[in-house]
Amino acid sequence: MKAFMFGLILGVALCGAVVWYYGNHPVPVQARQAGDDLKNAAVETKDYVQEKADSLDLSTTNIKAELARTGAIVRRKASDAGQVVADATADTRITATIKGKLVGDPNLSALSISVSTTDGLVTMSGAASSPDNIRKAVQLAWETDGVRGVVSTIQVKD
Repeated sequence: MKAFMFGLILGVALCGAVVWYYGNHPVPVQARQAGDDLKNAAVETKDYVQEKADSLDLSTTNIKAELARTGAIVRRKASDAGQVVADATADTRITATIKGKLVGDPNLSALSISVSTTDGLVTMSGAASSPDNIRKAVQLAWETDGVRGVVSTIQVKD
């Protein structure tokens, strides 16, 4: 019990000394400015997070209503969704153009060569009758607008 009382008295004395010291010695200007900067950053961060939450319409009432109505919460950035649709459309156009070129060449079989496009990267697979026809197929793909690269696994089939 003596040790407890001694520790308690010592703790109170230490706290009193700290309060007295900081009461008689003002905090340096840099420390106050750093503290103010930290407070401002915290307020700005809080405001930013609140603004984002408001723009996403994520109030508890709206979340409950949307979950009841659709069973899911979905938020997309309009510009990102538009870009995804544009990319998918461009990829489909590229694939269709290449398949059309394959159909137009009497030495290449559009049925024997599979074409797919992802983000402008064309992947070709299947079979051709000669290495020269593989070269033609790759060249047809490469010369198509929007193609960023061509990967071919077309094999020579006799």
